[in-house]
Amino acid sequence: MIQTGPYGVNTYIVGLKDQFCFITDPASCSFSGDENKITDFLEKNSLIPVAFVLTHGHFDHAAGIKILKEKYPEVPVLISEEDRFFLGTDNFLQQQTLEAIGFEMFIKSVENLPEPDAFLKDGISLSAVVEKCSLQVKDELKKWKVIATPGHTKGSICLFNSQEKILLSGDTVFFHSYGRTDLPGGNESEIISSLRKIYSTLSGDTLCYCGHGETAFPLAENF
Repeated sequence: MIQTGPYGVNTYIVGLKDQFCFITDPASCSFSGDENKITDFLEKNSLIPVAFVLTHGHFDHAAGIKILKEKYPEVPVLISEEDRFFLGTDNFLQQQTLEAIGFEMFIKSVENLPEPDAFLKDGISLSAVVEKCSLQVKDELKKWKVIATPGHTKGSICLFNSQEKILLSGDTVFFHSYGRTDLPGGNESEIISSLRKIYSTLSGDTLCYCGHGETAFPLAENF
């Protein structure tokens, strides 16, 4: 895990077979002076990305996609279909969000973000949407399942690895807290339903790796 972007997003570089990896929520950008933080990490550790995964579309989780796609144009950007409009040339949703928190100065950092290459849907594995990789890497990606968790945004998702009992929760689950719902697309009742789904279906010893702040804690600490 490395922290990237102006809000210190927890960006996870998840290792797979043979030096391959996927990356969640890359936020490195020139605004925060860390635009090469992820690419430098990949090069230093001889890692090869096969997917860039966004748990949701907010500016502070997506700003690094542009730099990564410039360096790795063949690597797909994955996001839920409900959050697809945070990406691309129409940055109205990003602008609305930034205006809501008084951070309009960041808008240029999320202009013309790359379009998504495939969509993440509830219950599918990453292997279903990552096409260009070896069978061994496919087998590793099968372990990571999408859980739709709307509330923070309409299309927020988590990734769950049942074999290793790891949850990458984005901004849905935080330590003793959960994601805000007062931004465009947020919904308090939806996030409560999403949290109930997580806490009722995943075991307490599942380690939660969230999008900000304290991370790698057992879900039971939030019960």
